[in-house]
Amino acid sequence: MAEDNNAQQPGAQQPSGGSEGNKPQLKFSLQRIYVKDISFEAPNSPAVFKQAFKPKVNLDLNTKSSKIADDQYEVVIKVTAQVNDSETGTTSFLAEVEQAGLFRIAGIEGAQLDQTLGAFCPNLLFPYARECVDNLVNRGGFPPLMLAPVNFEAMYAQRKQREAQQAQQAEASTH
Repeated sequence: MAEDNNAQQPGAQQPSGGSEGNKPQLKFSLQRIYVKDISFEAPNSPAVFKQAFKPKVNLDLNTKSSKIADDQYEVVIKVTAQVNDSETGTTSFLAEVEQAGLFRIAGIEGAQLDQTLGAFCPNLLFPYARECVDNLVNRGGFPPLMLAPVNFEAMYAQRKQREAQQAQQAEASTH
């Protein structure tokens, strides 16, 4: 657990020298935040504006990451919000945003790197995705869609648990 106490803040660098001079320096920096893809559809407009707005929100949230170059990673959060009328089921709108970030990460490997890409980086990007979805929906003529905060640590833990269960099932089926 002593290693956890040495975690660095984004953009900070671990001092070199001393007995830990052999270890690679921990480096983390957010280089760029950008919208990778954006889509908005209101297939039943303008008729949808003539009735009372009684939304039923279906939200889908996914993350993915890929290595771009040495120590450089792209992390993408995909938010899909489909809003239907709660009484008729008619689609009011569909908003989809892929919010991305380019990160430089060095000195972090294995499970710690996986957790950084799967939980920490999405936590940094999500406020930008929330704002983008909210703005997009508002520009479509609908009331703002204020997405609740997301616990990416819990999502990451659930994904890892599912992967472990699938591995156990696959191993059990081969014996």
